[in-house]
Amino acid sequence: MDIAQYKENYKTMYLAQECERLLSQVDDLKQMLGGDAEMDKLAEGEIALLETTINDLKIKMDEIIEGDKEVIEKPKELVLEVRAGVGGEEAAIFAQNLAEMYERYSAMKGWSFRPIDSSESEMGGFKEATFEVSGAGAYDLLRFETGVHRIQRIPATEKSGRIHTSTASVVVLPIRKKSTVVINPQDIEMSFTRSGGAGGQNVNKVETAVHLVHKPSGIHVHCSVERSQLKNREKAMSILAAKLEQQKEEEEAKKHLDIRKENIGTGDRSEKIRTYNVLQDRVTDHRIKESWHNVEKIFGGDIDQITEVLLERAQAGNLGPAEDGDGE
Repeated sequence: MDIAQYKENYKTMYLAQECERLLSQVDDLKQMLGGDAEMDKLAEGEIALLETTINDLKIKMDEIIEGDKEVIEKPKELVLEVRAGVGGEEAAIFAQNLAEMYERYSAMKGWSFRPIDSSESEMGGFKEATFEVSGAGAYDLLRFETGVHRIQRIPATEKSGRIHTSTASVVVLPIRKKSTVVINPQDIEMSFTRSGGAGGQNVNKVETAVHLVHKPSGIHVHCSVERSQLKNREKAMSILAAKLEQQKEEEEAKKHLDIRKENIGTGDRSEKIRTYNVLQDRVTDHRIKESWHNVEKIFGGDIDQITEVLLERAQAGNLGPAEDGDGE
């Protein structure tokens, strides 16, 4: 039994020292064997008890070490995508509302929230937008946002007072330190363009923006947030890896429909997870059949009340399926 590895971890150091003490006792008892049959029987009984205790301690130390590994391996960075669904310009505005909600929530939690790429609609909403979120606990709390979000309200542009129902989809992808997918460089088609927007004159003169196409899957990734082409390329590759991992998980889920993932339902991004009813000032999550009031405050980033309940339900295995979505 290698005690050294357990003595290096402060959480298992005391248990490792106790193991050393018990192992020393076992060695002493074994050295006493062979003298007297009756004494040998007593010593063997004591050795068996000590070895059982040592094995129990080893199991406990291994659990602590594995628990530490899980914490270390938990992703602290994620990619959050919002995309307008059904509803035209109103859907694009809703997608922007969701993005701003997550940005404000991230600020409240002390997380970093950075835009990676976006495509705006004519009225300034988001046709689609991609963000990078990083911070302790970010993925645990945001991963249940994947799915179709629906809003029911009277748009500012609606003169007749008619209620519109629009949708926007959200996808949350973890960026892991060690990717489980292998990307063949020959499968990547890469192009470079000038970055637009803020960042100084240099960012617009040099082709720093990176666009990747993964030919086998058809996945496109565009990244222009960084000032250098190299960093944008690295960021784009990490996003591509996250997308491919998600695709792989979804394919596995479809093969095993009887196995419900801990994520939302089957993890299918077409599932309708939440409705924001502005007129009734109510937000309802369909997976847990719970509602919250004060839509304005929720859009202002106050979604801890929702995300924490979802996390608790998921950990308890009580996160129900979403409703069938309207699609994008």
